[in-house]
Amino acid sequence: MPHAIQTRETGGPEVLKWTLIGASEPRSGQVRLREPAALNDTSCNMERRLRRTPGQVVAVAFAASALAFGSCAFAAGGASPDVSAALAAAVADSSRPPSDTTRDAERKPQQTLAFSGVKPGDQVGDYVADSGYFTRLFSSVVGSRGHVYAVEPTAFFRFKRIPAAVTELQGYAVAHPNVTVTTAEVLEGLRFPEKLDLFWISRNYHDLHDKFMGPVDTAAFNKAVYKALKPGGLYVVLDHAAAPGAPADVTETLHRIEASTVRREVEAAGFKLDSESSILANPADPRKASVFDETIRGHTDQFILKFRKPK
Repeated sequence: MPHAIQTRETGGPEVLKWTLIGASEPRSGQVRLREPAALNDTSCNMERRLRRTPGQVVAVAFAASALAFGSCAFAAGGASPDVSAALAAAVADSSRPPSDTTRDAERKPQQTLAFSGVKPGDQVGDYVADSGYFTRLFSSVVGSRGHVYAVEPTAFFRFKRIPAAVTELQGYAVAHPNVTVTTAEVLEGLRFPEKLDLFWISRNYHDLHDKFMGPVDTAAFNKAVYKALKPGGLYVVLDHAAAPGAPADVTETLHRIEASTVRREVEAAGFKLDSESSILANPADPRKASVFDETIRGHTDQFILKFRKPK
């Protein structure tokens, strides 16, 4: 398949960012560049505006050279073919334990990961990682150039399954140096040794409102997440949906939360809503039963909100 360089930022080669994408015929405003010797017989569509200044011509040449050597940089736009391949490989990894793979049908990991925006080389915070369902997937996707910081708040150790789950994840980290497992108090667990590209919390944001967690000062929590992310970094919240107008204690009684509540709290910290997904939505869920009720367990209506820290 021919490829194109879809530019995101232009200037000199030191600031150029691009995404490798599939290319069809040039669209309006594009030109076809074909240099078999320089691009290993790769066809590219380039925006004409890149040729308006000498510095931008250099940037195009630099990008072409990078492609010739088989390398590319991923911008924060849609997933490139290489990212999609990394996501597919992570889900298909034969070393994933049955306890993970048997949950794939309900969790739709490849679609969920694609929506999250994770990519090779990312630094990821996986908060309330438990036994590491998503930690293992993130570890595979980010690869040796990235790192996953799996955090288990100490408040969760009151649940019998958590010590064994964390021990299991720590064993995984021994064999995977791109994973660090931390147990800490709620806000202490938000201190990372480097800025993150992605902060992820799945099915546990609602717990921040519960008594066993403190409850947590959600304003302080979200501000700490904001501080932990790079400019442009992503904050993704996946949780069980509560019915509109549900009482505040629905987080305790049904282990659910309204998406509007999450949005209000997260945006108050300075984040901007990037997008939301209905990948895990289930309109048939009346949202009146606990998520652990056997009539709905594994099939709850869930939302995913993706927020971005402004650059």
